[in-house]
Amino acid sequence: MTRKVEVNRRVTATILSMSLLTVMAGAAIAPALGIIKQHFASAPDLLVQLIVSIPALLIIITSLFFRSISKRLRTRSIALIGLVLYVIAGAGCFFVREIHVLLAMRALLGISVGLIMPLSTGLLAYYFPPSELARLMGLSAAMNQMGGVVATLLAGLLATIEWNYAFLVYILGLIALVMVLMWLPNEQLSSHDKQGNAFEPRHLLKFHPSVIGMFLLMTIFFIFPTNFAIIASQQTSLSPQAITMIMVGLDVVAFFVGLAFGHLMKAFRRPIKYFAPLSFLSGYGLYLLGGVTGLLVGSALIGVAAGVGVPYLNTIASIKGGKNSATTVMPLLSAALYLGQFISPIVVMPLASAICPNGITGPYMVGVVLSILFLIQVWATRHFQSLPPE
Repeated sequence: MTRKVEVNRRVTATILSMSLLTVMAGAAIAPALGIIKQHFASAPDLLVQLIVSIPALLIIITSLFFRSISKRLRTRSIALIGLVLYVIAGAGCFFVREIHVLLAMRALLGISVGLIMPLSTGLLAYYFPPSELARLMGLSAAMNQMGGVVATLLAGLLATIEWNYAFLVYILGLIALVMVLMWLPNEQLSSHDKQGNAFEPRHLLKFHPSVIGMFLLMTIFFIFPTNFAIIASQQTSLSPQAITMIMVGLDVVAFFVGLAFGHLMKAFRRPIKYFAPLSFLSGYGLYLLGGVTGLLVGSALIGVAAGVGVPYLNTIASIKGGKNSATTVMPLLSAALYLGQFISPIVVMPLASAICPNGITGPYMVGVVLSILFLIQVWATRHFQSLPPE
């Protein structure tokens, strides 16, 4: 029994180590983008922006092919390929001096995360029973948030040396690489559902509440990082450092909410489905009021939405998908997550200009509207559903 517990702890730690890395694909470099833009001053703005966004496109594409990949390779092999590519493509940008080569390396980084991310959540459903999934998905989301905080701070600090030093943050992937080599079992994942039936693409329709929910959640959430610093500097007299601390504080709130998610799921088993959309709605509503207090409380609420929403959707989907969620529903959730991240600025800015053509808070108004849409989607798809008994 002791040996089994120890093995489970090592496997859990290994899977969670991969969760630390996935958010870093784009977020880690965001603080250094201004310095990178100065270095590539002659390059079009679009190419510089693609440095952050192009990994998301390749993550989406790779996630959609993950089921086919898992038929040919075992879990440890997939993880090792993903992590080796992650370190080489991520940290390798340190040596690149031409922007088109840099973008090619960033695309490879996206492929690596597309291989890692379904494993970072799907393997939890493979190794552990449904009764453990809420706690573990909460831990996975918390590790994701921690990775974002650590990577953002490190990349920002490294970029002060020189622009290319920011990419050295991807060396952190070596930690997960070693853990996978030592402890991750080399399983052959199946493409059957939890009843043992052969899984077909049309069966993915039953997961549409979680997939659409993840897309909406990420679209709403990314209104914050793409607009908050600009709007807050115009709304208040806060210094750039204070605004940065508020943004980091949101990630810290999401981290602790993720840690507590297992307990929250037990305490609020039925109403927890509404926590994310209501927290988003309240948070962006407070932003519209302005003032430092509104910014602080609103950011905390958006942190709660992120800390609850992602593990909730992953938990529900993995319970539905069963043991082989890694090859069935999790790749689709990964694609939805990064599609929301990629689409958010493309959709939000035109809507903000239409809703509030002469004001600076248009993105927050869009956030309120999308939060109401998210709330309706949750009610329509979850109102008559209940979680399996513990």
